[in-house]
Amino acid sequence: MWPGASTAYPSFDPIASISPTRVIQTSVKDQWQIPLLYPRDLFHHTRTMNWAKLRQMPWLDTRAHFVSRIPRSGTLLDIGSSDGETLRHFAELRPDLKFFSTDLEGAPQNYPPGCEFFRGDIQSQPLPWADGSMSGITCMHLVEHLTDLSLLIREAKRLLRPGGMIYFETPHTKTVSLPSLVGKYTFDFTMNFFDDKTHTKPVVIEDLAAKLTGAGLEVIGSGTSRNLVFAASHLVYQFLPASRKKFTARAHWIGWSAYVMARKVGSV
Repeated sequence: MWPGASTAYPSFDPIASISPTRVIQTSVKDQWQIPLLYPRDLFHHTRTMNWAKLRQMPWLDTRAHFVSRIPRSGTLLDIGSSDGETLRHFAELRPDLKFFSTDLEGAPQNYPPGCEFFRGDIQSQPLPWADGSMSGITCMHLVEHLTDLSLLIREAKRLLRPGGMIYFETPHTKTVSLPSLVGKYTFDFTMNFFDDKTHTKPVVIEDLAAKLTGAGLEVIGSGTSRNLVFAASHLVYQFLPASRKKFTARAHWIGWSAYVMARKVGSV
């Protein structure tokens, strides 16, 4: 649980107003209590898992642990939100936050209530928000699709408040040697790095950390990103027929993703 949290959180009902480049969503607030955490609920399916279950134990998931550390009622920008699945999980975990999002395409109609969206290219277009306006920034599985990270890192530093944190996640370099699953099953699953044809090249997490340091940010952590419940489920799924759940569990077990976290030096 994050500083200043209580046992009641707002729930939202979105009323969306969509333009070609931005979305401003309003909300209607209500109150509800923290649900209890049951493993059968947490690992029902990766696409229906509700991260509200992680509020009691955010350390079970590397991403959730990062988001849980953002100050109460803070601001969170997600860079490269894609279909919004991860961003919606963040809102389940932290409905007190104000969310911002940017993506080259995006699906803002799927983003959390109250989320402000900017459609643009982070390799060439500065972001529209004010200096020091973000308590936290996340960038999940985007950098491996880019050829130039310089503007992204400059904009992240500009937008972060003093003491604000940023989290990057990308496929681990070990994924280049994993077996490909392409064409083997009736569903798609990226196990080998090059299964995704939009990947440019693997990003070495130490190299990314060096870029962040060079930009004046303080690296505060790096390692392997996992959901420990998913990883533990591999002990069962390895004996079951092929499925997305089985390979999701395997990915978390082997440590498919790497992460690095950095902080903007200074006090709030």
